[in-house]
Amino acid sequence: MRNIKTTLLGGLFVFTPLSHADFFDDFDNKSVAGWQTFTGDGNAQLTFLPMDGFARMQVDATKDQHNIYWTIIKRDVAQSLDMEKLKSPDYELRVEARVRPSHSPRRVNFMINTQRTTDFHEHLREYDLGQNSDWQIISMTTHNFDAVPGDQVNVQLGVTDWGPGKYYLDVDYYRAEVVKVKNAKPDVGEPLVYHPPIPALETFKHHVNVAHDATINSAFPLVNFNNWTSDNERVLTVSAGQYPVLRWDLQRFRGQKATGPGVLELTTQSVQKGGDYIGALGEDFGIEFDKVRVFEILGGDENWQQNSVTFASFTRGKDLQSTINGQMIFDTDVAQAKGKTLVTISRPVMQRILDGTTRGLLLQPLGALEVSFYDSEQGDGSQAAKLHFNTGAN
Repeated sequence: MRNIKTTLLGGLFVFTPLSHADFFDDFDNKSVAGWQTFTGDGNAQLTFLPMDGFARMQVDATKDQHNIYWTIIKRDVAQSLDMEKLKSPDYELRVEARVRPSHSPRRVNFMINTQRTTDFHEHLREYDLGQNSDWQIISMTTHNFDAVPGDQVNVQLGVTDWGPGKYYLDVDYYRAEVVKVKNAKPDVGEPLVYHPPIPALETFKHHVNVAHDATINSAFPLVNFNNWTSDNERVLTVSAGQYPVLRWDLQRFRGQKATGPGVLELTTQSVQKGGDYIGALGEDFGIEFDKVRVFEILGGDENWQQNSVTFASFTRGKDLQSTINGQMIFDTDVAQAKGKTLVTISRPVMQRILDGTTRGLLLQPLGALEVSFYDSEQGDGSQAAKLHFNTGAN
């Protein structure tokens, strides 16, 4: 029997640790009382359901047109914490959950904030759950968390942009505890900074040009577009229904470990974009657009050739969503003509690329834009897509 007691406040069951030093909810009483659900952007629905010994975040994004939604469960746990300790720089807040995803690989995120928070990314970390669809533990410890007695302490768990379908994330338990910094355990599950800084390219040992690159077009599924040009220059164009696919030959790196994030480098040939998204959709929603999305390729023809690949041959006649991780790696702003677009590839994704689990990358537009990047057959190939990364022995 876990060390908690149950009290009834305003009709809601609140789980309060007897020590008044941490919060713990194991959902064993088949209740999710006290938790709030929120959704934003896109058009996804979230239901937080009590199950048999756990709770389920049930996400329905089948009506989401652009896959830019976020869904979160949230709870103010300040009453369960020693707020006097938490205000001291010697103490921080550690949250931990045991989770199980319906689809993998996918990322989830923790966020911690108060009613005074203005930088909502400061205590936000993402977790790549990998190919594992079983239970796994993730945790995050804050750094310089500003919370004092009388504040709310809101703990959140989020599912974002998993794709245009139905998904769930099971939660076996959620814990929040005040910990002494010098005694804090290492975090579990490799916390990833949201929108991380791009490392300098000279810090990487390996710089590998794409081996095969081409554009596939859903409107013309039997046509190969490897000879696509713009102003007589060979390019890969991202636009509605037209998606560049990129594949590297990384056999020599099999068995090696990605020692940090990598970087995808693309050289822009031209950009056409526009539209008053914010005026039409509002700032929170409209700001998402005019970007290029980068996805992992997980299925389809793993040995496609740039001189012959078509949309139909790449997908093997299946839906495009079945060939990619429906949750993008990153939405990136695009450099202007002749400029470099650099995209951070998280270490877990970089590892999947090295292992061959991720077979390459696919680019899609987010918004009504048309962007062309130089392909590997333009000129001497120096402007081709590149991967920059570091490796070490496993």
